[in-house]
Amino acid sequence: MNRSKTAATPRNHPGRIRQLATRLRRGVAGSSVHTAAPHWTRERWILTVAVGLVTLLSVLVMPTWASVGKPASYAKIPLDLPTLPPQPQLAPRENWQVVHVQPGQTLSGLFQSHGFDYADLVLAMNATRKSGALHDLHPGDAIGFLTDASGTLAGLRFNSDPGHRVILRFANGEVTRHVLERDVERREHIAHGVIQSSLFDAASRAGLSDAMVVKLADVFKFDIDLAREVRVGDRFTVIYDDVWRDGAYLHAGNIIAAEFYNRGHRFTAFRYMKPDGSYAYYSEDGRPLQKALLRTPLKFTRISSRFGMRMDPILHSRHLHAGIDLAAPMGTPIHAAGNGVITIRGWVRGYGRYIRIRNTPAYSTGYGHMSHFARGLHIGSHVHQGQVIGYVGESGWATGPHLHYEVRIHGRPVNPLTVTMPKPRPLPSKLLAQFKHEEQPFMARIATMDANVRLASRTSDSSPRAD
Repeated sequence: MNRSKTAATPRNHPGRIRQLATRLRRGVAGSSVHTAAPHWTRERWILTVAVGLVTLLSVLVMPTWASVGKPASYAKIPLDLPTLPPQPQLAPRENWQVVHVQPGQTLSGLFQSHGFDYADLVLAMNATRKSGALHDLHPGDAIGFLTDASGTLAGLRFNSDPGHRVILRFANGEVTRHVLERDVERREHIAHGVIQSSLFDAASRAGLSDAMVVKLADVFKFDIDLAREVRVGDRFTVIYDDVWRDGAYLHAGNIIAAEFYNRGHRFTAFRYMKPDGSYAYYSEDGRPLQKALLRTPLKFTRISSRFGMRMDPILHSRHLHAGIDLAAPMGTPIHAAGNGVITIRGWVRGYGRYIRIRNTPAYSTGYGHMSHFARGLHIGSHVHQGQVIGYVGESGWATGPHLHYEVRIHGRPVNPLTVTMPKPRPLPSKLLAQFKHEEQPFMARIATMDANVRLASRTSDSSPRAD
């Protein structure tokens, strides 16, 4: 019995096992399996608390989000604002036609070429009669014309001086005059140069313009012929200025102070205003640079014959050539070498058209072979240094156009190129003290510049060089 009972209800029957497994997967264990109570793990507690916090924040923040999209409301508060002043109405831009005066042109010629009425020319001349600005035009002067829609002259403008512009307005046969002040300034510069080939080359490397080089040569013309007497190694230091108007460069100014070493000799110059308001150049010790006589009274090309004994090309005999011959183109102006009185004017055998001037009780100068004399000169006429007295020619015994120039001391001819010119008197003691006070700062700047340049040159020469 027992054996049969065991066989009928096996304890680990395979079908029974599969049935129990199926019921467990379905969450059912039959009548003999009971559901277990849930257990709260740490992960479930954290998840539950996080969900609760999110829900609470949503409840608190949602009302604020809901108001974001709503339009904002503003309160209007009236304010008392100041009343702006009326803005000035801008005048229409005027179209001025500017012309530059050419050599030989006159104001009447400009009016005629532009088709303007003669009556307007008369009005313009009368309006500037006192200043005389329109009565004496110079090449390069700028003249502006303004016309209306019909082409009639409505305005004329010009510069009366670097610092003032004059504007004339024409209307109904009348003219009104306006003077505008312009912003003019002078800018100082200092330059130093050493001559290696020519003065112009050295000046260009130092930053000097050609116009300023010409001024420098004119300053020292009584002592040095800078076109022909400079040598390699000569040096100069110059303080100069240029003129600017309305912020733009206008033209070269003046040489204020200068120093020039020529063949080892030092020459100085300082621009000083004399009591009469005119300017002149003086040496460092207060003596005028302007000598009693010029070395050469014209701009010449070369010295064609020097002072001394020579074989005369016309007479073919040897005798003293009592002056120097300066070759120059026909018609070149000849200037008086110094102030004086004409004692001879006319034809002189051998010299052709000839003038002699008594410059001082001891000194006299002669000028020969002229093509013609300047107008208005006669025996007894007083002339000043630099005044044109005649023009280069080849009258008399001459083989070509040139000036025969001679200097005589008490009637005895001397070499114009080497003769010691009469020294001018220095400034009076009262003016000399003022001159020294004004001159010293500029000469000190020149001395400092010259010393620094020479020191730099010596340092450069002594620096070691790579093999």
